[in-house]
Amino acid sequence: METVCKVVDSNVNSQINYTQAVDILNAGEVVAFPTETVYGLGAVATNDVAVKKIFEAKGRPSDNPLIVHVGTKEEVTNYIEHISEIAKQCMDLFWPGPLTLVMPAKSNMLAQSVTAGLSTVGIRMPDHPVALALLQQLQKPLAAPSANRSGKPSPTEAIHVLDDLGGYIPYILDGGSTGIGLESTVLDVTHEPPVILRPGGITKEMLEAKIGPVIQPTKIEQKLEETPKAPGMKYTHYAPNAPVYLINCHDGEVSDAVQQLQQQGHAVALLAPENFQHIKADFYFSVGEEGSKEEMGASLYHALRACDKTTATVILATTTSTEGVGAAIMNRLEKASGGKWYSL
Repeated sequence: METVCKVVDSNVNSQINYTQAVDILNAGEVVAFPTETVYGLGAVATNDVAVKKIFEAKGRPSDNPLIVHVGTKEEVTNYIEHISEIAKQCMDLFWPGPLTLVMPAKSNMLAQSVTAGLSTVGIRMPDHPVALALLQQLQKPLAAPSANRSGKPSPTEAIHVLDDLGGYIPYILDGGSTGIGLESTVLDVTHEPPVILRPGGITKEMLEAKIGPVIQPTKIEQKLEETPKAPGMKYTHYAPNAPVYLINCHDGEVSDAVQQLQQQGHAVALLAPENFQHIKADFYFSVGEEGSKEEMGASLYHALRACDKTTATVILATTTSTEGVGAAIMNRLEKASGGKWYSL
């Protein structure tokens, strides 16, 4: 049976809205809410029946672990067996913020569906006033992946959540557009040195400047991981309806590719920097100024979703370097495209 989905502005009647959201969560249901990265779909992380509703709403594989969100650093001791010195350092330096720490989980504290049978769990404290207000009023941890149908681009606005999950979930807290636009960095601190399982807004360079050496596996090394310890490691993600192809960010190469595809009868959507708007694609979506990875990160999912509102039959997405946030952007583009590159 279809669920009636209520969307509320978190800035209007905020206390009433938070109380409603908390009541819904305590009743074992799910609530979508904004974070500084993307919108999350939350359920109380100690309630296995509630957590399974996340998987049902998203159509998410059950072997894909969930990240747990907390409202205070102090709560972490309730769910983690041992907090290493490097984990404490990361929490002090980067929390609240877009950094998830994978640590050894205490037995029988979190729902089994959260950890997907692993002995570890990823925890973070989001840096968003709505998320923190909700968590601190609830006073319970929330398991919360991105609030989209599994495999689709992550939501950066409440309308994206409604487009994907309207009819599947009862409540969305609308906090406007998210800031970073890419999911959190996932850092496994059970290894020495720590390993980045998913790149995000906290970059390898930022981490190494504070805590020393950090390993960031290559694409091939990531594929060797049989059991995913973090979201996004195993399955195709972030994909719009039309197939996505990556292409180098070179004016002539992009122009030739667009023309070739149009001659083959395709309607082409182009995701590229602002200085590519002169290229005669059927649809063009800017990802910001060339070289501005922060702009590209913030606009990437919005652009991928916008392609679904067109009649495009193929999408060309220009690439960027893997320095800084570029590693996270390329990680998402590789997932969205399934690793496909367009060759002339």
